[in-house]
Amino acid sequence: MDIILALQQSALFLYLSVGVLGLLVGSFLNVVIYRLPIMLQKSWRQECLEFLEQEDHESNADVFNLSQPRSRCPSCNHPISAIENIPVLSYLFLRGRCKNCRTSISIRYPLVEFSTALLSIMVAIQFGVSTQTLIALPFTWTLITLSLIDADTQLLPDSITLPLLWLVLFASLFNVFIDPSSALMGAIAGYLSLWSVFWLFKLATGKDGMGYGDFKLLAAMGALLGWQMLPLVIMLSAFAGAIIGISLIVFKGRSKNNALPFGPYLSIAGFIALLWGEQINQSYLQFIGI
Repeated sequence: MDIILALQQSALFLYLSVGVLGLLVGSFLNVVIYRLPIMLQKSWRQECLEFLEQEDHESNADVFNLSQPRSRCPSCNHPISAIENIPVLSYLFLRGRCKNCRTSISIRYPLVEFSTALLSIMVAIQFGVSTQTLIALPFTWTLITLSLIDADTQLLPDSITLPLLWLVLFASLFNVFIDPSSALMGAIAGYLSLWSVFWLFKLATGKDGMGYGDFKLLAAMGALLGWQMLPLVIMLSAFAGAIIGISLIVFKGRSKNNALPFGPYLSIAGFIALLWGEQINQSYLQFIGI
């Protein structure tokens, strides 16, 4: 109770606490982003072999999950010690290189940690010490994780999207953001809106325009924010996708025929709607005179 009181009385203490928590969570998110797709691939391979009643001759007996084995340098296999794994600071101290072999470490790791801390502080600024912050923080962390996994693999794993959906539906029982009936309607509207677009595109072109993970992610956003916020989320995600897609084509030479993951753009739009959706909608209504 003393900690909660201190957080309520000092905005600086709140932001510092949430920032440090964000750095630690960001370090864990790096592990999830890298390891979860590999774990899923291993699981799918095993299920296929069991279905075909075949032996796995390439099976590796070593345990591989989110906690094992210890993180190692991919070049020299040097185990990463605790002092080398301090979020952001270790990267700066080591100058972005492995302590043992001096191979460069991807800058994405500290960027994920720093971004998680920054976005967490933005949530704390918006909602303060409240139950909304308790739900908005894991929601934000999940969006970061899904965005990068989707960017890397074009997957939005059910093992993340479905728990997120259940979390925000559970939160609605306590009217954290919206009431249960609005949350349920938001989840249904979110899922069916992209599901309808998917099938219209497939009937028109014979191709899959997006994955089912996108439906579930938008359903979770609808359950958290309500169906009224979904048009804003869809428009913002389309805008973000257009800007980033055109930038990749112009500056990176990426072919316009290459598939782009939609999850990161949904996540960007969902975070904006979470923090400033009401203000954006009100400003728009005032602009058109309603």
